[in-house]
Amino acid sequence: MPGTGPQFLAGMSTGDEVLVVHLGGLGDVCLSESVFLSLRRHFGDRLVALGNRRFLDLFGGYFVRTHGVESRHWLYLFSEKLTGPRWGTIVFIGKDRHGSIRARWKAHSIREPVFIEMYPEGAFGAPCLDDEAIVPGETVHIEDYQLRQLSRVGIEPARKEIVPKGARRVILYAEEGFSKEKWPVENFVALREMLGGAGVDVCLMRPPEESLTVEGSLFFEDLADVKEFFGGGGVFVSNDSGMAHLAGASGLTTITIFTGFDPAVWHPRGRNTSLRTRVDKVDIESLAGMVVGITR
Repeated sequence: MPGTGPQFLAGMSTGDEVLVVHLGGLGDVCLSESVFLSLRRHFGDRLVALGNRRFLDLFGGYFVRTHGVESRHWLYLFSEKLTGPRWGTIVFIGKDRHGSIRARWKAHSIREPVFIEMYPEGAFGAPCLDDEAIVPGETVHIEDYQLRQLSRVGIEPARKEIVPKGARRVILYAEEGFSKEKWPVENFVALREMLGGAGVDVCLMRPPEESLTVEGSLFFEDLADVKEFFGGGGVFVSNDSGMAHLAGASGLTTITIFTGFDPAVWHPRGRNTSLRTRVDKVDIESLAGMVVGITR
């Protein structure tokens, strides 16, 4: 990567480039791919991405380059005391509940900044009031919610088509719950044994924080390697997680178990079956039957 000192930052914006700021997690970035596509078609080959590079680089084809927001050289965007280069347009996909970011970034954007709310306030159970992108009482998926906002600022929305990648293999992603309840890891292990006994080509993939000792479990340190692995297609079974969204965006058929959030709002893109604990059948035998039915 080229230098990132103050002189580099001052010279890297031509005044015609568009800075796309996305500070969300893996799932959030995956859900915004259609926005990236829409911005690319509207602004052309001028998009520069800022956020978590591990996630943004997965969609690097939309940008001329990506930058990590953790660098101190981006502090000027978040401080009233610092100055920095001006961009042709700044696009922010995130939350700005008090309008402070909107007010501050006008000084760094030659044209009026574009702000796309990442998700509606009601997405986490709070009342959703005075949201122009939602009809009262309507449930809107995150992708649709963001695309509607583009229309209001004169950018034609374009939905990224996800081409299903058929394959008979099944990938189980056993993620343990920390901040939210999850389907237990031991259930995934038992599901693997049941599917394997039924002759299904199944593998168990573990996240970085999980130390599964099951023989043959897979682990990838680099998300680029995960995306390449997903390129082989298949069925992906997991809890609601960022990895489920990456699998869906990669063309896998996803079976996603939701515990707290509304799957109508948060389900992965592409072919997806959403199951809700305490509402749908999510026992091991039922999931095994569902998977076998898909892979036949």
